[in-house]
Amino acid sequence: MPARFPLLILVVALLAALGGWFLGRSHRAEATGTPSAATERKIKFYQSPMHPWITSDRPGKCTLCGMDLVPVYEGDAGFAASSDLVQLSAATAAIIGVTTSPIVAGPATRTLAVTGLVEDDDTRHTLVTAWTDLRIQKLHTNQIGQYVAAGAPLAEVYARDLHLARQEYHSLATTAAPNPALLAAARTRLLQLGLLPGQLDALAAAATVAPETTLLAPASGTVITRSPLAYVGANVPTGTLLFELADLRRMWVILDIPETDLAALRPGLPVTLHLPGDPESPREARIDFIEPNVNQRTRTARARVVLDNAAGHLRVRQSLTATLHFPLGDHLLVPRSAVLFTRAQPLVFLDRDGAYAATPVTLDPTVADEGYLVRTGLRAGDRVVTRAALLIEGQAQLAFTPTAPAATTTAAAFDPAALPALTPLAFAAADASAALAADDLPAFVNALPALRETYAAFLAAAPATTEAPLAAPYAELVPGPDIRAARRAFEPFSTTLADLVRAAGLHHDGTLRVFECPMTPVLGTGRWVQRTAALRNPFFGSTMLECGEELR
Repeated sequence: MPARFPLLILVVALLAALGGWFLGRSHRAEATGTPSAATERKIKFYQSPMHPWITSDRPGKCTLCGMDLVPVYEGDAGFAASSDLVQLSAATAAIIGVTTSPIVAGPATRTLAVTGLVEDDDTRHTLVTAWTDLRIQKLHTNQIGQYVAAGAPLAEVYARDLHLARQEYHSLATTAAPNPALLAAARTRLLQLGLLPGQLDALAAAATVAPETTLLAPASGTVITRSPLAYVGANVPTGTLLFELADLRRMWVILDIPETDLAALRPGLPVTLHLPGDPESPREARIDFIEPNVNQRTRTARARVVLDNAAGHLRVRQSLTATLHFPLGDHLLVPRSAVLFTRAQPLVFLDRDGAYAATPVTLDPTVADEGYLVRTGLRAGDRVVTRAALLIEGQAQLAFTPTAPAATTTAAAFDPAALPALTPLAFAAADASAALAADDLPAFVNALPALRETYAAFLAAAPATTEAPLAAPYAELVPGPDIRAARRAFEPFSTTLADLVRAAGLHHDGTLRVFECPMTPVLGTGRWVQRTAALRNPFFGSTMLECGEELR
């Protein structure tokens, strides 16, 4: 036992020494203001202030915008994500089947299926008419659909005037010394009465003139109309249509095109025709003619296609379906499965490294085969959710409560009396904005005096309802100490002033332009005024110089 006492004494002495050292260190820390280990705040993680879903357990750069990750300490909430942002783990995304595809730009086409009818070409009709009063003695053609060749007999008729004219012509043609003028006049009269040149030649060579006259088909065709008087024994008055012949070797296809697709329709457009029972179906053809009128009942216009029917496979009034192929040119295309119509404006979900951002888009009314045509909201290369987008939207609706949008100046709140004073203030703000966009803090500081001077003039000239929104953000304007602080102070003032410029319509003549960025550090959505058309973001400068879009 006594041998253990020296060791025990040594341990006690060592502990006392260490305690004194820690106590002294604690006192020194308190005296110098340096936090001790007990009082230091612990870092939970590092987060991107611009893209809150980008986090890391160590310092670094944001993988999207390149900005430094900011430490988030225990007890702090960090940067709030957008209410339109849904974060899913890789496992969750795999379970619900999330699939993404890139947005591409390229040629777009539209395929339209329509119905139609086969019609005969009405420019190839021939009418056989009674040119004088006559009586039908015999019929050679007596049914609809009968085909007759050119020069074939249609009917035997007796007509007193026609008989006398034929006798006169025969007499002049058979005399020993015919009078050419009288013979030509007699010949012209017979041609006007419906006889063909070959009949006149036969009449001149005949020995006698029969009382009956044979009506011949002036052209080949199918009988599509027959007069109710076209019967044996019927007395037919002058001008009566006896037969109508149609040349069915060439047919028309009439298609009904909805008026919503007429803008892209033009002659020469390719079309595929599907005709039931036609051994040549499907047939490839092209639009030949487009009628200028729209049917008031069906809201369609008629387009015509010409088809060869030498084989006789096509029949009048035969129904068919047709597929039209519209080339729409080069467009930005988004798959149909990516677009949701669950809100006031169509939207897609952009893939942002495991987070999915609801992004409103503007679509062209024409829908292409490859997808929707995008006007605004997306760029080539953006990845959008093409499968399980509706499930993500449901998660967004459940997880977040929409907040009321920040109040902005409206046209109703702007008094036109303040316009002369607002204009120089807007130009001064545009110069300050350009300096921040160029990462030039000294230039911004030099622009502040003009900004303050024009603001004072505006304050004196503007009604209270017009200048009031600017008062609070103006008071926060600072020249530094660094460009980040200047930008954060400038953003609320710039946004409010840009809203006044829009309300006053100063951006309509092109001397001033208003831009908006949907991811600014202070307001989330900030606006600014520029003199130039090229987008230059003052709230990020060279870090994200082209983040935003112009507001019209």
